Amino acid sequence: MAGLTGLKAICGLEAEAKLLRPLGVEALVTAGDPVRGKAAAERAVARSTKALLSFGIAGGLAPGLASGTLLLPRTVVSESGEIFAADDKLRSVLANALHQAGISFVEDELLGLDQMAMTQAAKADLYARSRAAAVDTESLFVARAAVRVRRPFLVLRAISDPYEIALPPAASVGLDERGRPAILPVLLSLLQNPLQLPGLFRAARDANRALAALKRAVAALGRI
Repeated sequence: MAGLTGLKAICGLEAEAKLLRPLGVEALVTAGDPVRGKAAAERAVARSTKALLSFGIAGGLAPGLASGTLLLPRTVVSESGEIFAADDKLRSVLANALHQAGISFVEDELLGLDQMAMTQAAKADLYARSRAAAVDTESLFVARAAVRVRRPFLVLRAISDPYEIALPPAASVGLDERGRPAILPVLLSLLQNPLQLPGLFRAARDANRALAALKRAVAALGRI
């Protein structure tokens, strides 16, 4: 991991952070909260950080990207038109490691939002306006914080919910403040609308595929 020494990561889920910590990467968890995400990115760049990494799952925007598709985007964009370029040198290090491990990935840009895109209609609208491959809730904070203090950043994500799939309402309440599964809110949501259970199972399956893809990528990075 010498090629990525001094890297600090911002993740949405504790399950994502756990993948990185064995490599000695400090990973801060936002639980998908935009206030916490911005604070985590600013806290990371205030330390002796060489570079920032946005790491975890993402929602698919481009049609045809299945769950588990790995993303190593060249740029992060905002809805207002901001464009942030990931560091070419760090991207090359990661890309070479992934290529050597036989792992494919998509390099198209990623859209940063402060909330999840839950419905297929919302994803279609975002794709029509941005043409981004995917969307997440951490990368924009990472990019802004890194650029502000002139530090390099990069993004390594995996598609969880594809473009064609809507997330059930229970998925939006499924985390506690530490980014771990929150069972009680999910059960309460299911009691209010039991018909979302199949969608919740599908979302869990897709998230597991994304985490498995990230695990394979991390294993490849561990050989750097």
